[in-house]
Amino acid sequence: MKQNVSAPIYSITPFTLLDYPHQSACIFWFAGCNMRCLYCYNPEIVYGKGHITFDKALQFLKSRVNLLDAVVFSGGECLLHKKAVLFITEVKKMGFLIKIDTNGSQPDILEELIQKELINYVALDFKAMPAKFAKITQSKLFIPFAKSLLLLLHHTVPFEVRTTVHSGLLNKGDIQEMVFFLENLGYSGNYYIQHFVNGSSTIEKLGHSFKELDNQNLGTEKIKIHFRG
Repeated sequence: MKQNVSAPIYSITPFTLLDYPHQSACIFWFAGCNMRCLYCYNPEIVYGKGHITFDKALQFLKSRVNLLDAVVFSGGECLLHKKAVLFITEVKKMGFLIKIDTNGSQPDILEELIQKELINYVALDFKAMPAKFAKITQSKLFIPFAKSLLLLLHHTVPFEVRTTVHSGLLNKGDIQEMVFFLENLGYSGNYYIQHFVNGSSTIEKLGHSFKELDNQNLGTEKIKIHFRG
């Protein structure tokens, strides 16, 4: 996958109250990804090229100082980009809180960000257990994901775990197995289940997804399930 190093950002969402808990934020959507999730809503970002340079993004942020609380780095996979750490460092210097949306495939970069105290919140996508991970993501990146999860569990940066569910790809048994996996590693807190939105443009043409998990008792004493969408 070839990245546009000079202009890595596909687009900017200038304002959101939904993507960073209890904070006003903007979103930087980074072009390119090392997964090809069948249900991905952003094929134009995954396959597309960036249009916005880091310098232009910083100029935008200068106009948002004292107006926004945070910057969300999303994509695509934002941590794939060679200058991501340097860019995040510059954004942090401007006083913004930093949230990272990641598929967990870059544990070394994530660790560097944590060690340098550059990030305030992480949303970690848990795609599936190994038996279905390769089919859903078209990748062999479960082990790096697991390393990222373990890394977050051993540090104090607040984070959430989330899973997008298409009923044709993941069922109740799969989610129960994923909950057990999380609990076994010591995770406790919220686990967000995002229902696939039918009618969306996706990487793979999928059939209708049914909300079969609603009202199912999937959580445990330590892990509370929250549904989104």
